[in-house]
Amino acid sequence: MSRTEPGHNTARTVALLALVAVVAFLLDLLTKTLAVAKLDPYHPTHVIGDFLTFKLIRNSGAAFSMATGYTWVLTFIALIVVLGIVRYSSKLVSIGWVIGLGLVLGGAIGNLTDRLFRAPGPLRGHVVDFIQVGSWWPTFNVADSAVVCGAVLLVVLTLLGYDYDGSRSGWAARNLPAEPTDGGSRDEEHKDA
Repeated sequence: MSRTEPGHNTARTVALLALVAVVAFLLDLLTKTLAVAKLDPYHPTHVIGDFLTFKLIRNSGAAFSMATGYTWVLTFIALIVVLGIVRYSSKLVSIGWVIGLGLVLGGAIGNLTDRLFRAPGPLRGHVVDFIQVGSWWPTFNVADSAVVCGAVLLVVLTLLGYDYDGSRSGWAARNLPAEPTDGGSRDEEHKDA
């Protein structure tokens, strides 16, 4: 879709963003609730040998346990990310960007919820991590996965030239179908196909 596409429906775009975010958030909440209820932090559960293990950890830092002890700063940053995505959601046209930002939003809200409501207290809560892949990768959760997958999708879309507003540049613009020479529009050509 381009910026001027008459069929663009802002309410539908925002609803899709909200749906993706809510699904990511609820999956994160469900899996963290199950992890806290069922996993023993002292006895990891080996799902696929040593490759995939469920190991309950309370993380006061960011991804890869960086910034440990700065939970309130991470809470503030997550809140800014959430508010920024919500603020600009009505400007989105590209479905790929909607899905990517929805995943980032849902994941950010998932970890923000931990920081706000889990021990040791508001704005200082530790995030529940429980998925460990191999011994070389840090333990993470569904919210982390949503944020990473959403961010990777946004980077790929940007590199390919697909912009948030539906416009195309770079590779995407160079690979658009050629304009018809008989005076018809590209949209009319696609209607016939």
